[in-house]
Amino acid sequence: MLRYTLSRLVSLVASLAVASVVIFAVVEIIPGDPASFMLGLNASDETVAALRAQLGLEGGPVERYLSWAGGLLTGDLGTSYTYRVPVADLVAARIGVSLPLTLYALALSTAIAIPTGLIAAARRGRAADVAVMGVTQLGVAVPNFWFAMLLVLVFAITLRWFPSGGFPGWDKGLWPNLVALTLPAIALALPQASILARVMRSAVLETLSQDYIRTARAKGLTRAQAVTRHAFRNALIPVLTILGLQFSFLLAGAIIIENVFFLPGLGRLIFQGITQRDLIVVESVVMLLVAAVIVVNFLVDLAYAAADPRLRRR
Repeated sequence: MLRYTLSRLVSLVASLAVASVVIFAVVEIIPGDPASFMLGLNASDETVAALRAQLGLEGGPVERYLSWAGGLLTGDLGTSYTYRVPVADLVAARIGVSLPLTLYALALSTAIAIPTGLIAAARRGRAADVAVMGVTQLGVAVPNFWFAMLLVLVFAITLRWFPSGGFPGWDKGLWPNLVALTLPAIALALPQASILARVMRSAVLETLSQDYIRTARAKGLTRAQAVTRHAFRNALIPVLTILGLQFSFLLAGAIIIENVFFLPGLGRLIFQGITQRDLIVVESVVMLLVAAVIVVNFLVDLAYAAADPRLRRR
């Protein structure tokens, strides 16, 4: 297990290093100068040069990359060109929206998908299985932003059960914020639950075809007992993969949903940074999100080893 963990840790560090180089290079080749954008078309060359020096845009790409990467290692994400505050402060304010939204959506997705997938597998070919497969196919096909607007139309405008957008802030209490995050979380969770339920069903059905399941059935276990006692744990590895990918997607890919519901999260921060040419915000926040994805995949690999003892001997 130790050898397996160390090998995955080396892969994690290498992935972070490569990701930082790629992100910096991509941001650097984006056309347009931040200083010129901030000062406008009528600014003189001397004023633009002075602002570039103030923002730390002088020097070669290698020098600026090393300065940026060194700051990341020490927790210094730089200073926003637009807001003139540390990027770390912006991230700290926005992560309080994006992370709870992600966890809320992931919890809803898991709570819906795993029982649904198990029921469909246990009743393969019956009405329940057909219904689950039809609903999940619809859930995969419907874009989440369209589903989000439908939720707003029905539950916010017509029924007025939930707010149509905005975030009151955690200082207002837990309940108002959970209410504000409910529709965005549902909009994010249901498409992901459809994918996870289909994967769960397929993994359980594949496991049910194994010899040890047939032996358990021959000893008198019902199909439902074989599913819950034996097949479920052995079907978890592909499910864990999807859960890891879903967390990463929900955290890093909720830009559209955050804009639909006017949530001040990391997705909107990146969108605003791109439109305002605030490159230090874009590259630092994207790097943090990529690091979160890589770390989650590392934890999923460790979960593999916990679920499948054969991996511990590698």
